[in-house]
Amino acid sequence: MNVAVVVFPGSNCEHDVVHALNIVGCDAELVWHRDTDLSGFDGVVLPGGFAHGDYLRTGAIARFSPVMTPVQEMAGAGAPVLGICNGFQILTEAGLLPGVLLANRDLRFICRPVHLRVESTDSILTRSASIGDVLEVPLNSYEGQYTADPKRGSDVTLTYSDRDGLVSPAANPNGSTYNIAGITNEAGNIAGLMPHPERAIEAILGSTDGLVLLESFTTAVSEFADGKTVGV
Repeated sequence: MNVAVVVFPGSNCEHDVVHALNIVGCDAELVWHRDTDLSGFDGVVLPGGFAHGDYLRTGAIARFSPVMTPVQEMAGAGAPVLGICNGFQILTEAGLLPGVLLANRDLRFICRPVHLRVESTDSILTRSASIGDVLEVPLNSYEGQYTADPKRGSDVTLTYSDRDGLVSPAANPNGSTYNIAGITNEAGNIAGLMPHPERAIEAILGSTDGLVLLESFTTAVSEFADGKTVGV
C-alpha cells in the first residue's frame, strides 16, 4: 500500500503524516507539488501547513499545482484522498469537497486539543470508528471556519463537541457551520478535516485518538490497492 503525501511550498506537516501512516501500516512517500504522475500510489494525503504562504486565500494557489491533476484523476477513480487542515482547504478550493474555509470567528490562531464527535462512518476517515465516539485531536489553524450550504449536512463526518459528546455553540472553537470539523464527498472516498489526527497517534503526544481515523484511511487504501470499491 503506497500513499503519496503531497508537499507544497509552505507545507509543514508532511513528515508528521508520513510517520503516522508508517505506524498504521502504510508505505508513505513525499511527492513534490510539481509531480504529475501518481500511478504508483493507492491513496493521497494533502497535509497541513501554509501552501504558497496562503496568499490570496488558503489553498487558492495550491489548487493549480500540477499534482492536482492526477489527484483529481485518482479521486475520480475512487482512490482514497484525505486533506488535513491546509489540505482540507485545498480540496475545497479544487472543488473536490463542498464549502469553504474562512478565518476563525475570533480572528485568532487556534492551537489546542479539541473534542470531535463521530457523526458518520460512511467515509474513508471514520469507517473504523463508531457513531457517537468522542475523540481528542489537536487543532492548529487560523482559517478553519468551515462554511457550507446546510443541505450538505449528510456529508458531515466529525463535529466539534465537548468531552461528553455534546455539540453546542460553546464547543465550537472557530464558528464552523453546525460545528462541522470534517466532511466527506457523496461517494465517501474523499475526506477532509481541520484537526490533525497525525498529531494524536502516540501516548507521548497526549492522545492516541487519531489512530482510529488514520487506520480507517489505511483500510480504505488497502481495499483500493486490492481492486475493491472504497466508497459508500
